[in-house]
Parts: sequence; structure tokens; C-alpha cells
Amino acid sequence: MIILGIDPGTVVMGYGVIASSDDEITLIDYGCLNTPPRSPIGERLSFLYNHLMKIVARHRPDVVAVEQPFLAKNVKSALAIGRAQAVAILAAANKGIPTFEYTPAQIKQRVANYGASSKEQIQEMVRLQLKLSEVPEPNDAADALAVALCHLSEMHLSNLLAKQSL
Repeated sequence: MIILGIDPGTVVMGYGVIASSDDEITLIDYGCLNTPPRSPIGERLSFLYNHLMKIVARHRPDVVAVEQPFLAKNVKSALAIGRAQAVAILAAANKGIPTFEYTPAQIKQRVANYGASSKEQIQEMVRLQLKLSEVPEPNDAADALAVALCHLSEMHLSNLLAKQSL
């Protein structure tokens, strides 16, 4: 199974691609899409969509996992993240790829077994689970890999529960 994880943002969007076969996890690709500085929102969303479509075409993921915006004090920021999230979902839907969404707390719980983990703890768990010598940079890419790992963990848990109910 190939999983594309997305850390949405309209200025910087992180992406991470992993593959899972049996109990092996392989890092395929990761990085960030940096939109042109101070460009109008429509241009940024178009840029993100077009570049995501290239990533989808290159890696052909089986699923796309997207982080949901964290609604806190900054509503404007949450709305921007929601727009980027919608672009990621649209890119997947246009290729017929199922999309799954996870809250920051779900991602922390699945990746580090603690829903209130720090950003540094999550990044270190990404490094360990992918057997990397260093934490992936930039942070948005590491976060996207965490989203992909979260989905993988969620699928393993769902499969275990399905087997138990038989």
C-alpha cells in the first residue's frame, strides 16, 4: 500500500509518501510545496493542485491521508488550512483515490501513542519508524510523513479489530 500524507497549508504544504508491505515501512518521497510569495489565494491554490497532481501521477498512491485543520484562536489560519485541505482532497478525488482525514490529536496518538505529544516527539517518532538517521526537514514534510504513518497505524488497528470480530 502506498500512502500519500498531506500537511495542508496555503503558503507551504508538506507531503510525504510511504509504502507498506507486510510489516515493512519504506520511505518513498517527501518535501514541501512552497507557493509563490504574496500571490493571490487563487494562484496559490492552483499551484498546490497542479503540483499535487504531479506527485499523485509520479507515486500513484493507494490512499491519501490529510491532516484536518486545528481550530483554535486563529480562525483566518484555520480557514486557509481548510482551503489547502480541500485542494488535497480534490486532487485525490479526481484520480479516484480514497481520502482519509485525521485530527492533530489522532495523528499524535497513532504516531507517538500519546495524544498530547510535542512536535519534536512526533518528528522523532517519524525518524524512528522510518529508520532515518535524521528527522526529515522541513517540519511540514515531517508532519506530512506523520499523517501517512497515522493512516498506516489506523489501518492496522482496523484490520486487527475486524479479525477479532470474526
